Amino acid sequence: MRMWQGYGVKTQADIDLRLHHFSELFAYHSGRIENEEVTWHDTHEIFANGRALNFTGDPRALFEQRNQKLCYELLKGKLADREPLSLDLILEIHRVLTEGTYDERRYIALGERPGAFKKHDYVTGRMGVGSPPEEVEADLADLLAELADLPPDGDLLLVGAYLHARFEFIHPFADGNGRVGRTLLNYFFMLHGHPPVVIHDEDKAAYYAALERYDMSEELEAMKEFLRGQIEKTWEKTLQRRQDL
Repeated sequence: MRMWQGYGVKTQADIDLRLHHFSELFAYHSGRIENEEVTWHDTHEIFANGRALNFTGDPRALFEQRNQKLCYELLKGKLADREPLSLDLILEIHRVLTEGTYDERRYIALGERPGAFKKHDYVTGRMGVGSPPEEVEADLADLLAELADLPPDGDLLLVGAYLHARFEFIHPFADGNGRVGRTLLNYFFMLHGHPPVVIHDEDKAAYYAALERYDMSEELEAMKEFLRGQIEKTWEKTLQRRQDL
């Protein structure tokens, strides 16, 4: 935390300097949590060159990782401008992250769209959570209002755990909730001077367990401690990659 605050990240150039290696790690792991077709090689090529040469896998995986890079580029400016979290920002993040990834049934038969809240019920997890479509916007507005009312010197890690667990509980979109939720968490952290986090694919069982604890009893300690461990792991890996290059 002190190291991150010492960086004094304020401009887009600062963000690129400090998150150059982090952004690829985040995109790879966030994509792979829900899509095992995502590869490190393709993610690296997209971030380094804007395209993946000799790609032969599932096109959706390629679109998802391209969208991760586009979203990173979008949010650099918004962070530099200190744009607050809002419903419009959530919808914009979803549109960028899911453009071109909705299948024919979801897009044509169900009328779902990137950048729009869900029109149908999509329950998730063992507890079958998810706000009804007609309540999504109000539930997210309530969540944002809660965050705006928090004292500036509060426990950011606990607040981040609540933001992420509550967002995934609401499950506001037909698809892409995990990718959007993890992106929002990092946007919130960085907006408040806290280092961002990679939730690692190899730790997704513990991640899902922490989400389930909130779904069952609104208990946040498991998610808070999970995020603490992931932040330590994130920056150990990020700093090691920087030293290896």
